Amino acid sequence: MYTYKPLPTDIVAAYRNGAPDALGNPPEHQVSTGPGNPCRHCLQNIPEGSDMLVLAHKPFAGTHPYSEIGPIFLCASACDHPDATTTPDILTTSPDYLIKGYCANERIVYGTGAITAAQDISDRLDAIFSNPEVSAIHIRSARNNCYLTMVDRPKTVDH
Repeated sequence: MYTYKPLPTDIVAAYRNGAPDALGNPPEHQVSTGPGNPCRHCLQNIPEGSDMLVLAHKPFAGTHPYSEIGPIFLCASACDHPDATTTPDILTTSPDYLIKGYCANERIVYGTGAITAAQDISDRLDAIFSNPEVSAIHIRSARNNCYLTMVDRPKTVDH
């Protein structure tokens, strides 16, 4: 079982209150056009006609060549954090996704990236995490490369 990591509520609340994004700009206010606007907090598509925020996001803390700053969407109003152990809705609305592994120092583990059919995401996560160098996986849009969510390496349980 994998845990999908939505953006933390405190960070999303700050953006909703006008905090600057990864490029130092305030989030833009727009209106959702529907299924192509996935919220990175509730991990659901923002309903058509609903207010949303568009901002630059950097999924890693460090500033380096692999920081991969890019656009994301957030519900403009409060939304719930999902059950992070089930496949989020935003990973069911496209035929495929870009999935790639990263090591502990936030660098891509080359050879792990692949465009993956939606129904094969779990198998791809298994395959990438079989590499012990991988500490986290990003799932991104296969069409636009936008960051969707992160999956941390599952914790092992000692018996």
